[in-house]
Amino acid sequence: MSLLSKANSNDLEALWTAAGLGPDFRWLRSPQSGSVMVRGRAGATGAPFNLGEMTVTRCAVRLENGTVGHGYVAGRSKRQAEIAALCDAVLQTAGADAETVEAKVLKPLAAAAEAARRNTAEKAAATKVDFFTLVRGDT
Repeated sequence: MSLLSKANSNDLEALWTAAGLGPDFRWLRSPQSGSVMVRGRAGATGAPFNLGEMTVTRCAVRLENGTVGHGYVAGRSKRQAEIAALCDAVLQTAGADAETVEAKVLKPLAAAAEAARRNTAEKAAATKVDFFTLVRGDT
């Protein structure tokens, strides 16, 4: 779900379309946008505090076979939430469709996320400064 919720909505749409899946489903909860409170902790261990609000879109679907899928994504992309919910439902079933989602949607998203992480790490490494102390004389 992390890959689906953090993906670029255009990339996710393109991968879903290329996978050629279009399972029949019924809405349990159509996509709706709202806000949630984001909480944080100082130093990851301190007392929790309210950091602020962010917009999320959620939905829930039920496939013909009764499998339920949920999608929660940051922002207001109803289509991204729908695709995330469909992927969630399809991945819960055994079969060719689940393998297709894994191979044609999740693996490319994981590769793109890893490339972005690596790119960020390389940019950060380029700004790294090593400090050292130079000792003069005998002391």
